[in-house]
Amino acid sequence: MGLFWNLIQQSQISSQDSRASSLEARVAYLENELRKTQELLIKTLKVLEEQSGKDINGDGKVG
Repeated sequence: MGLFWNLIQQSQISSQDSRASSLEARVAYLENELRKTQELLIKTLKVLEEQSGKDINGDGKVG
């Protein structure tokens, strides 16, 4: 029974390791997507300010 229990525990530890790795990969992916989204938002805001001639984001300048 002890050997069987050790195998179960080892399997659970391995499963947790793979979940942690996939979670780290997912976080890295989401961080990259967030960065790209922020860059696109800044570009869009710049074009919108230039087209409208208004300071939309409140930074004191247009564009």
